[in-house]
Amino acid sequence: MANKEDNKPAFVKRDSIVTGKEYSQLLGALKDRFRKSQIKAAVKVNTTMLEFYWEMGRDVARLYENAKYGSAFFDCLSLDLKTEFPGQTGFSAANIRYAYRWYTFYNQANTNLQRVVEDFNEDKNSNLHQVGEDFEMPADFGLIPWGQHIDIFTKSKSVEEALFYIEETIKNSWSRPELNAEIDDDLYGKHGKAITNFDDKLPAPYSGLAKDILKSPYDFGFIDKKIVNEKQFEDELASNITRFLLELGQGFAYVGRQMELKMPGGQTFIPDMVFYHTRLKLYIVVELKVTPFIPEYAGKLNFYVSAVDELLKQDDDNPTIGLLICKSKDNTVVEWSFRGMNQPLGVAEYKLGMTKKANEMLPSESELQRIIDTYDERIEE
Repeated sequence: MANKEDNKPAFVKRDSIVTGKEYSQLLGALKDRFRKSQIKAAVKVNTTMLEFYWEMGRDVARLYENAKYGSAFFDCLSLDLKTEFPGQTGFSAANIRYAYRWYTFYNQANTNLQRVVEDFNEDKNSNLHQVGEDFEMPADFGLIPWGQHIDIFTKSKSVEEALFYIEETIKNSWSRPELNAEIDDDLYGKHGKAITNFDDKLPAPYSGLAKDILKSPYDFGFIDKKIVNEKQFEDELASNITRFLLELGQGFAYVGRQMELKMPGGQTFIPDMVFYHTRLKLYIVVELKVTPFIPEYAGKLNFYVSAVDELLKQDDDNPTIGLLICKSKDNTVVEWSFRGMNQPLGVAEYKLGMTKKANEMLPSESELQRIIDTYDERIEE
C-alpha cells in the first residue's frame, strides 16, 4: 500500500540524491542516448518529408511537362491541397514549384548522373550513389533540411556543385547561414585549386583528405588596406585571427606566429604562422608572400615543414604539410619547383577586399542572386 506521505507536495533536495562515479556514468550515458534519439527522430521526420517533396516533384514534372500546363497549374494544385489538408504547411504554390524544380534539377542530367556521383564521391563513404535510373531520393539528402536544399540547388550551376555543398554541409554540420556564406564565397570554385604535391608525398586516401582542406584563392576581404610587405600582411591576419581561421576552414587551430627556430650553429629561422588541423591531426606551416611565387619559396617552406616534423610532431600525428599563400602563381613554375622536394607542400593565391566605401556602394552576391531568381520566376510565369 502506498505511503500517504509520498503523495504530498515536497521539494526534492539535490544533495540527498545518490552521487558517485557510477551515477555520473549512468547520467552521462542517458543524456547521450537521449540526444542521439532526438537526432534520429529529427532525421527520420526530415527524411519522410523530403521523400514526399521528391515524389511530388517527380509526379508534378511528369504531368506538367507532358500536358504543357501554364503557370496556373501550381496555384490550382496548391489550393486543392490546402483545402484537403487545412493547417498543413508546405503546400504553397512556391513550395510546390520548388519541389518540381528540385527533382528536375537532379533529373536533368539523368544519363550522366550516376557517373557524376560516383566520380565525386570517390574514396568517400556516402549514400549519394543511390541516385540512378529510378531517380529515388538519395539517402544522404535526408540529413539536410529542406531550406538548405532549396539554397543549394537554386544557387548551384551544376549537379556536381550541388553534391559538393551537400557533402560539405553534412560533414561540417553547417547551419543555413553558414552554408549560404560558403556558397556566396564560392567555396566550390576555390576547392582543390591549390597546387600541391600531396599525391606524390602522402599515401591515399590521406593525400585526398589533405587536398580537401586547402583552396585557392583565399579571400581576405576583411583586410581593406593596401599591403606592401609580408610583416604587414602577417600582422593583419594575426589581428583578425578569428576571421582568418574561418576562411581557412573547419578544423584549423592557431598554434602561433614567428616561432623562432634556433639551430646549433647559431642560425635562426622564423616561419610565419603555424596551425594544427584537429580533424586530420597534422601541423600546417603557413608562409605568406605579397609577391608572385618564385621557386626559392618552395625550398624554404620545405625546410620549415621538416623542422616542425622533427620538433613538434608527435608519434600519433600525421605528416606536417606546408602551405604558401602568395599574390599569384604560375602553375607550371610551382609544379617544377616541387620536383626534388621531400615534404608535402601546397601553393595557393589570395585576394584582398575592396575598400569599405566600394563595398557599401555595390550589392552583395546574395542580393544579386535574389534579383536573378526573382527575374527567372517572372520569366517562367
